[in-house]
Amino acid sequence: MPEEVHSVSDITADIRASLEDGFHSVWVEGEISNLRRPGSGHSYFTLKDSFAQLSCVFFKGAASRSPVELRDGLQVQVQGDISVYEARGQYQLIAKVVQPKGAGDLQARFEALKRKLDAEGLFAPERKKPIPVFPTTIGIVTSPTGAAIRDMLNVFSRRAPWIRVVIYPARVQGEGSAEEIAAGVRAFDEGVIVPRPDLVIVSRGGGSIEDLWSFNEEVVARAIASCSIPVMSGVGHEIDFTIADFVADRREPTPSAAAENATPDSETLFRHLDILRASLDNRVAGHLSHHKRVSAALYRELQAREPGRKIQSWTQSLDFLGERLESTVSARLQELGSELRTSGRGLQLIQPDQKLIRAREEVSRAFEAMEISVDRALSDRGKSIRNLSLLLHSLSPDATVKRGFSLTMDAAGMPVTSVASLKKGDRLKTRLSDGEVESVVE
Repeated sequence: MPEEVHSVSDITADIRASLEDGFHSVWVEGEISNLRRPGSGHSYFTLKDSFAQLSCVFFKGAASRSPVELRDGLQVQVQGDISVYEARGQYQLIAKVVQPKGAGDLQARFEALKRKLDAEGLFAPERKKPIPVFPTTIGIVTSPTGAAIRDMLNVFSRRAPWIRVVIYPARVQGEGSAEEIAAGVRAFDEGVIVPRPDLVIVSRGGGSIEDLWSFNEEVVARAIASCSIPVMSGVGHEIDFTIADFVADRREPTPSAAAENATPDSETLFRHLDILRASLDNRVAGHLSHHKRVSAALYRELQAREPGRKIQSWTQSLDFLGERLESTVSARLQELGSELRTSGRGLQLIQPDQKLIRAREEVSRAFEAMEISVDRALSDRGKSIRNLSLLLHSLSPDATVKRGFSLTMDAAGMPVTSVASLKKGDRLKTRLSDGEVESVVE
């Protein structure tokens, strides 16, 4: 009897574990054949060369993100893990990245990191921070000697010369440059550089994928993602995309575009300020004109009420009262002193200041009511006078004549009201609406 007997499942599981440990994230190159796409959305194919073949599975999630359209006969490079399909006892490559043969290692690394960070949510729109509209300080992580920073500084001086620009010098290409870029972002975020900026821009000019590779490194992506300050990327040319572009809160196609869109245009601001100033001037002028009209109306009303005469009357009354007061002060001083002391104790109890306030309020209300009553009475009298005037006018001789009647008067100008008052030879004058007629009684 053998000392130990394994089940098929046990030995297959051991083989699977061994393969997965030994062949993790490998790249395999070959030709696609026997491609199948069942309803599950997964893709199954065989990767072969002149001497061997390898079964592959490209699961739906990874396949949906792949830019490569699989077909039989296509030469590809596949990155994935070697595993075992235990139900058939068949080893296979679980594909994660498929790219055409010759696409290059850098592009593959780019796509792999992009998928990884996207799966972690670092590209999610909801985590993007808004870019400040009016930043006062902008931090830039870039090479201090490149053409990109000169272009950006020119844009800043033209559009918003009041903005303070702080540059963190960093290499943007070559070994160790990614760590310097990430260190610059962290330095601004942690307040190592004072003043702490309102916006951070990572930038460099254009170049090949190798030249821009520092901005595709994971250390840079994670520094940008963890920064509490809004970060804008302006790397390369418009057609260039880096991992930093996807992680940043806003991607701009070039360094100059980043400078343009990070700052408000001073000319536009000044035009807007001119409009606001003109609007404010118009409002102030309108308010001043209104208050002038109100002041003039109050002045006319004050003159109409003749306050000078009232003041003169009050002055005379004060003089009279002053004389009377002086004549009685000496006799009353002792008595008043005693009364004042007594009254002082009483005042503390009755609080006359409150009563005086209430009395003044009552007098004020009575005075207001009296003014309203007098104004109403004057208005009513005015209406009555106007009505009587209209009535008298309607009964006047002129009004009577205008209604088609005539008025006959004797030589003395007195109205003739009866034939009996006339005699032969009397001269009469008759007034009509459009003139007078003289006649003689025969």
